[in-house]
Amino acid sequence: MPPTKGSPVVVLLVEDNMAHAELVIRSLEDHGVVNQIVHLQDGESALAYMRRQGIYANPESSPRPDVILLDLRLPRVDGLEVLKEIKAEPTLATIPVVMLTTSHAEEDITRAYAHHVNSYLVKPIDFEKFRELMKSLGFYWLIWNERLDGSHDDSDRGG
Repeated sequence: MPPTKGSPVVVLLVEDNMAHAELVIRSLEDHGVVNQIVHLQDGESALAYMRRQGIYANPESSPRPDVILLDLRLPRVDGLEVLKEIKAEPTLATIPVVMLTTSHAEEDITRAYAHHVNSYLVKPIDFEKFRELMKSLGFYWLIWNERLDGSHDDSDRGG
């Protein structure tokens, strides 16, 4: 198990493909990089969660994520729109967002970076390569990367 920085780590995974979501969750858990994974299946729910609206109003059951893993193609509100809205809100803009998608399209990559995505990763088809990608992703964003002080203080979350 890798070393931790001492504070709980929360990942918000926004992925509508259950097979992909289960693979991400299992890979991160197997490598011991997270304490909690919140999985949502559409962009509308992701925005409600981040803004602490409706069923996500309670900070105890809906903690502020340390990193967001966001699929590009989502029902209701697509991943680029979710990204754009998160990065436009000052209380949310500092949360790292990693676009985790199957799209290699240059237009998608360009648009994601234009909306200030922190990283754009294409999901490998090979199972072992995908697991290694998740391990490296988890280690980088959740262990090695320095997080802002107060990243677990939910008082500044939009809503």
